[in-house]
Amino acid sequence: MPSCCTPGRGALTITPAASTASSRPQAALRIAKQLIDLPGGRFLMGGDDPDGIPADGEGPVREVEVAPFRIAPTTVTNAQFATFVKATGYVTEAESFGFSFVFFGLLSDELASDSPPVEEVPWWRVVDGATWRHPEGPGSSFTARQNHPVVHVSWNDAQAFCEWSGTRLPTEAEWEYAARGGLVRRRYPWGDELAPGGRTMLNIWQGTFPTDHTGPAGPGTVPAKSHRANGYGLYNTVGNVWEWCADWFSPDTSRVMRGGSYLCHDSYCNRYRVAARSRNTPDSSTGNIGFRVAA
Repeated sequence: MPSCCTPGRGALTITPAASTASSRPQAALRIAKQLIDLPGGRFLMGGDDPDGIPADGEGPVREVEVAPFRIAPTTVTNAQFATFVKATGYVTEAESFGFSFVFFGLLSDELASDSPPVEEVPWWRVVDGATWRHPEGPGSSFTARQNHPVVHVSWNDAQAFCEWSGTRLPTEAEWEYAARGGLVRRRYPWGDELAPGGRTMLNIWQGTFPTDHTGPAGPGTVPAKSHRANGYGLYNTVGNVWEWCADWFSPDTSRVMRGGSYLCHDSYCNRYRVAARSRNTPDSSTGNIGFRVAA
């Protein structure tokens, strides 16, 4: 069954194009230089939130140790991904398949009616021509969203970017350690209250999902460096876009995603808590999945 958060391609398989970079250019080195050094150590991973989803395996809360590592302050942006593609000629899996999944509220009425819904999550549409270059399908462009997270990238696409930039995807433990920003057993990267003092802290669905969005922006992505950074200097570790992690969620089936997205809402998917997790197949891409790099 597809996730309510992100539909997947299921059993479809494809061999992604290989990177053609023969050496690491300055643009790739700059990405690695932007990473934040974290000391690692022991921390309490997982959660026991009463509204957690047991099948997701958030708990039990357990002590985990991570070695020192480095991680990006933001998810990879459209501008960074465009630089990678220009340097290597890389073709994403969405481009190879010829389609990706887009939230129907971002589509024109004509395209929404012409794009078949995903049966169990009908707010997702199968859109021919939807790619990172054309996030809402033909006629759309990322040009005005250079500093937004790149989307419509599969786990395999993220791996190719990492190979080019001399980075890697964070492990799930590293991701959660970094996302917590030094706080212990808190619901969000800033504490336990969703909107302290009425302040908007993240980009999630506001209003009645999936038809009535009342938030100040969107629906859709916001710049990768939006809202307040957490205690370690990371932005948007919850909300905005799901982030691929290195780990398998289940053997040989799905990869872990963390952080939730602009479509999360407590009425159906409250996975914008730090301990929350989800999954998708490594060849899948949607309009709300991106990634953050580590080293």
